This record gives sequence, structure tokens and C-alpha cells, in this order.
Amino acid sequence: MTFHRKETVLIPESDLDGMSVDTLAVRAGQLRTGQLEHSDAIFPTSSFVYNSAAQAAARFGGEEPGNIYSRFTNPTVQAFESRIAAMEGGERAVATSSGMAAILSTCMALLKSGDHVICSRGVFGTTNVLFQKYMAKFGVATTFVSLTDLEEWGSAVRPDTRMLFIETPSNPLCEVADMEALAQLAHDNGALFVVDNCFCTPVLQRPLEHGADIVIHSATKYLDGQGRCVGGVVVGPAKLMDEVYGFLRSAGPTMSPFNAWVFHKGLETLPIRMRAHCDNALELARWLEQQPAVEQVYYAGLESHPQHELAKKQQKGFGGVVAFCVKGGREEAWKFIDATRMISITANLGDVKTTITHPATTTHGRLSPEDKSGAGITENLLRLSVGIEAVEDLKTDLYRGFQALQNASNT
Repeated sequence: MTFHRKETVLIPESDLDGMSVDTLAVRAGQLRTGQLEHSDAIFPTSSFVYNSAAQAAARFGGEEPGNIYSRFTNPTVQAFESRIAAMEGGERAVATSSGMAAILSTCMALLKSGDHVICSRGVFGTTNVLFQKYMAKFGVATTFVSLTDLEEWGSAVRPDTRMLFIETPSNPLCEVADMEALAQLAHDNGALFVVDNCFCTPVLQRPLEHGADIVIHSATKYLDGQGRCVGGVVVGPAKLMDEVYGFLRSAGPTMSPFNAWVFHKGLETLPIRMRAHCDNALELARWLEQQPAVEQVYYAGLESHPQHELAKKQQKGFGGVVAFCVKGGREEAWKFIDATRMISITANLGDVKTTITHPATTTHGRLSPEDKSGAGITENLLRLSVGIEAVEDLKTDLYRGFQALQNASNT
């Protein structure tokens, strides 16, 4: 007797054309087996079996589509990829083991020795280290410029420039880039324009619609939203994603099926979570501006933010990250953090739980003093990733920090 397994299929998405991101977050990339389950199945398997030796040869040879080995073909991972690609408006997505793996895979697949990258200074500290230290070992040079100074971007372009890389809004100062202007600059010079969309997610911003060639996410952050798993994803046109996929297949920085399943389910609540993050963050940012112990608040939703109007044009909301400087230095910043009782002291962001960190000694701690200064990472800077708790409770906890500073100044 010959047994033939039932194929697991992604439900066709033609009926979803033109639907909103909110709907795509729930309905795109639906995966069903012959059991017709309503909640998507998970496939925690390393390999797949075939009906015959000939079918195995056809799969490995590329003559027949289908699953081979979970390093590069897994139905659960493909379901997540399909959903986030639909939400970003891209042709294809490639999931990776972490957000940094997504950036690395993009660079290794699309850059070569002798190429030049222009990167904004306002990026996650490890992104800076990856370009400055490790990509340099492979002969890829990087120039760091101000995210918002278009003249500086233009002056940095060289004949060998092949990529412009940004985060917008930036980490942690929430600077906002003019994506259409940077896309034009990149394309006029034969370069790719890559945008890390971690802070906004496709719910608030779709960089491909503003000229970006590639969008990158740390899925660890808002896409999951509950601090459960580490992962990343790259989204863009199929031609470029085929190259990223090829690197992933050979090098192996692969997303696990379990993590993909968690992210896939997390996307279903992303729209309502992002709106709650935005509402809380804006109220807290306005409240922080009124506190005597605060020197400056960085949040694009504030009218005082220099790129407020640009953010309104490009984004459907201002995100959940708020940075602010307390009066003093590291001692005062640490004293503020240590006085909180509910807010989590951790460097992760994008969680339903509010988090607080001191970037100069955590997320950007490996940068040189010069690089910290260039990126605006001062010793009195704090970063809040605002969760979805009751905002009055968040104010109460943050007020403990202000009380600690006041008590210290009175002694």
C-alpha cells in the first residue's frame, strides 16, 4: 500500500486584494492542513518525507515545489512570511533568527567587497557595530551621517555606494527621515534604500510606499509584542528576496517554526496594540514635557518635535517609544530608573509591558564616546518603550523617579 501525505497549503489571498492592514493582520497568510483547522497549525519538524525517491530528487532539484528541510522550507515560517509581506505591501518576505540576522542576511546577500554603505547615525547600537566593525572585515565601507540632514547624505554618496540604510523613527531619539527624498537619492545613484521599520510596523508606516526597496523588522519587538521570542524578517521585491533567501538557505540564520507561529499569531493583534501604544506614549510624552526635572523629550507626536509635520505625513501614528533627558548625568538617570517599581528595567522594546533603559550603558553601550556623541546618546538620556497599561499607573510609577531626583537634590 502506498501512502500519500496531504499537502499543507496557504489559502489563496486574491480575495484580500485592497483590504486594510488591520484585515491582512488577521487573514493574510492563513495556513490550513487537511484537518481544516481554524487556528493555524505549527510544524516543529526538522525535515519532510516524500512519496518516492523521484519526488525527493525533484524537490531538491527545484523541479517540484514543496518542503524539504526546515532550515529553508517550513509551512509555519512561510505562513508568517506571507502575512507580513502582505501587510508591508511587498512581494516576498524572508524570516530570520533575529532582527540583526535580518540585517546581516540583507547585507551579505546584496553587498560585496568594495561596496559602500551610507547609514544614519541614529540606529540601534548593534547595527552600528555590525557595519562599522564586521562588514568592514568583508571590505564593505560605511559612512555614518545625520538621519535628517539631506545635504550630508548627498555629500556622502560615492561611485561605489550601493546601499542607504536607516531607521525611521530612529532609536532612541525618534528622529524622522524623509523617506521619499532618500529613496530618490539612492535610486539616482544606483543604490538600494533599506528601512528598518521596527518602531512603526506596517500598521503605522509602509516604507515601500515611500520608495524603499527593502523593509527590515526585528520581529522580537512589536510584531510579537509580548517579549516571547527572538526573530527578524526582510520584506521586498521577489528578485531581491530571492538573493536574501539564498544566503539564508546556505548560511542558516533561520527562524524556528515555533517562533514563526508565535509571531504569526502576534500579528493578529498588532493593529489594536499599536493604537494603544501610540495613545499612551503621546499622553506620557506631553506629561513628561511638563516635569521640571526633564530637559528634553523626544517623541515625533509632540508639536515641539522638529520632524512632527513629516511624521504626520509618513505615519498613521507616532509609535510607542519616548526618550527624554533628565537634569544631571548618569547618576541621576540611574537613580530615576531604580526608583520605578512597576516598569520593567530591560533593554527590549515593543512589549505590552512598559520598559525603561539607559541607552548609553545598554543598547548603545558598545559605541565609542565619539559615536555616542554623534548619535545624541548622552548620559542623562532615558528610553521608554510605552506599553498598554493604564497610563495613570505609568505616570504614578514614573513620578517615583522624579521624587527620587527631588529628594537627592534636597540632601
